[in-house]
Amino acid sequence: MDGLFAAENTVLGVGNTILSDEGFGVRVVEYLQKNFTFPPNVALIDGGTLGVELLHFVWGTRRLLIVDSIDGGVESGTTFHLRGNEIRKHFAQKISAHEVGIQDVLTMLELSNKLPHVELIGAQPFSLEAGVELTEPMKILVPKFAAQALEILRGWGLEVQR
Repeated sequence: MDGLFAAENTVLGVGNTILSDEGFGVRVVEYLQKNFTFPPNVALIDGGTLGVELLHFVWGTRRLLIVDSIDGGVESGTTFHLRGNEIRKHFAQKISAHEVGIQDVLTMLELSNKLPHVELIGAQPFSLEAGVELTEPMKILVPKFAAQALEILRGWGLEVQR
């Protein structure tokens, strides 16, 4: 599988954009793509609900930042920053198609000795009703999460231009 798409550093936004706040991760990546210029060793991926097919986009990446809406069973708008085993625990309890797919991708990478450094940021959704727009309170979080993603990338030694 070497030689596939993956960049050295990958920001992966996932979620279903027709279920309002479920599309949060995709909307954050769209915001980053629109407002910033990234070095060539950074890929921004709209993973949508691809699931296990995402393996082709992350195989070989050294550092992976996943952005997603996270149902942690807490108050809407609560933010999360998960690392290491916290990510495994999160995805082990999920049943949506893209979350099962990401769990499978991470397992395949681990079994192949290709598991990158992984971090996951997200927020508890306000609504998962049908709709292509985020709720207003979730829209407010998009630039804040973009800033958090940029801070993580800077911590990885990467420079991003506005």
